[in-house]
Amino acid sequence: MSAAAARFVVSGRVQGVFYRAATRERAQALGLRGSAINLPDGRVEVIVAGDAGAIEQLARWLWQGPPQAKVDGVERGEHAAPVGEGFVTG
Repeated sequence: MSAAAARFVVSGRVQGVFYRAATRERAQALGLRGSAINLPDGRVEVIVAGDAGAIEQLARWLWQGPPQAKVDGVERGEHAAPVGEGFVTG
């Protein structure tokens, strides 16, 4: 198991469709910690930390999201700041 962290910004129809809650459920099932928050411009920011393989699985899932979502893009970047315990949405 190799520890890693990443920041994703997801665009499309991702607000008001349970995207953050579904992301939290998926991340927790993968043993990841982090957050998913709505951005003012309609995108969702997802920050995760944990096993690198689990982050890769979540990265693939972010392109799909919950059934009501329509994902147009997922930008990925590094995340160096500490990530708290658990997984929060905001």
